[in-house]
Amino acid sequence: MTIPSTNHSVRTAFKSRRLPHHPLPGEARVDLKKPIRVMKFGGTSVADASCIARVVEIIRAASEESHIVVVVSAMSGVTNQLIEAAMHAEAGEHSPVVTILEGIRQQHETAIGTLIRSDEQRRRIKGRVEDLLGEGDRLCQGASLLRELTLRSRDTISSLGERLSAPIIAGALAEQGIAGEAIEATELVVTDSCHGAADPYMDVTRERCQSRLRPLLERGIVPVVTGFIGATPEGALTTLGRGGSDYSATILGAALDAEEVVIWTDVDGLQTVDPRLVPGGCTITEISYREAAELAYFGAKVLHPKTLRPVVECGIPLWIRNTFAPELPGTKITPGGPVGDDRAMALTATHDVVLITVGGPGMVGVQDVLGRTVRTTAAVRADVLLISQSSSQNDLCLVIGSSHAKAVVEALHHEFAHDLAHEKAEHITVDPTVAIVAVVGQNVRGRSGLVSRTFRALDSERIGIVAIAHGSTECTISFVVAKDDLKAALKCIHREFQLGSPSNKIVIEPENYFIPCAPSQNNQLTNQKQ
Repeated sequence: MTIPSTNHSVRTAFKSRRLPHHPLPGEARVDLKKPIRVMKFGGTSVADASCIARVVEIIRAASEESHIVVVVSAMSGVTNQLIEAAMHAEAGEHSPVVTILEGIRQQHETAIGTLIRSDEQRRRIKGRVEDLLGEGDRLCQGASLLRELTLRSRDTISSLGERLSAPIIAGALAEQGIAGEAIEATELVVTDSCHGAADPYMDVTRERCQSRLRPLLERGIVPVVTGFIGATPEGALTTLGRGGSDYSATILGAALDAEEVVIWTDVDGLQTVDPRLVPGGCTITEISYREAAELAYFGAKVLHPKTLRPVVECGIPLWIRNTFAPELPGTKITPGGPVGDDRAMALTATHDVVLITVGGPGMVGVQDVLGRTVRTTAAVRADVLLISQSSSQNDLCLVIGSSHAKAVVEALHHEFAHDLAHEKAEHITVDPTVAIVAVVGQNVRGRSGLVSRTFRALDSERIGIVAIAHGSTECTISFVVAKDDLKAALKCIHREFQLGSPSNKIVIEPENYFIPCAPSQNNQLTNQKQ
């Protein structure tokens, strides 16, 4: 395997800091003084052998000064292929399943052939690949026969990508003299039984992580843990939701009292605006937990919305960094963010939403419309991104993700069926032609003139506002516009606040605990499972 070489200036700067040989498990020395760092690598970071080689180099350099726990995603595109296979199986179409699984097998065997020189290691890892794909094929055959795909089966099938990549990365580490051990997160992360969107039980997860991972770290072994998955107390495999590998990393970071968590992906960090929609944005160098959470919930694809939950209570810093340009500092997410900066720092948006309106003459006199609507929506596990109610309390609207629209509308019809039994007009409507935009920054609520400037910029482009939420949080203004107006809205607000200007960035010094690899041009924002 060829590891990407560092550039001349980096080699010169670190000439006196040669990387030591990393002993294998039987030779490792105990070092209790090193801090623990959790490093998660997304799908594009482990997409093929050359990408994994970069990952190995980052881990090698970081392990010189820290105990490293690695969390890995599936190879880029694999989870989507597995879900496609599951859907074919549910439809009774097994032939496409065989084709998809064979393509996944070839993708992983190609990486194994490039990365693993040891015949014994290669046979062992290929055997593991065969076992996992055989498990996936059997589950798909069962779904084909029954013409039914349970949530539990879907979780198991969709989790195969992470379970395939972890042994390969652990083997690639061993090839470079770094002791690594692949560990399935079903041993570590204990969750509730909400298949497809499980949440962890942190107390028991902490106990398991401490007892399983700390002894490995103290022996100099790098645990390579499958992201995205966990298991119920009874042992049934669950998944944390799409993009859940980020969540896995912060769960482990909190459970191990890590020094920091680093999300390695294919972008330089959180951006002032999605570069796919508006050119000219820049990387945010530091941001608070609260602001980062708002960006994630309102559509920033770089960060899974639940990622920050485990680290908030612990105050653990979270970094977003670029695997393909690790010499860049990335974005640092901290409890309070940078000191003394109250400008609007970033915009985020999503068009994969619907606006549900509950109201009309028939709702006059109906008790607790708001409370019943919110409870009903929560019961089907739909997150409400924005909610607005008229002063008369007869009309309200809420914005939710498109994937939950059908379930929410059906649940609301059931909830208000008795109240509206004699009404002919429709009192629960859905509008899929909208998008939601959020202006996020420190002290947005208290900054004089910011709201008026935002709306003046929209008015200059003749962009109407469908609904708005302001005042519920000090760091966000969120509003709904027509989907067709989304790009124009982002452009005019980004221009109004000059968010692409270098003066918008807060300069901090990058950490120097690793030796950067050579930079790559592969630095495009993608929408994949992290």
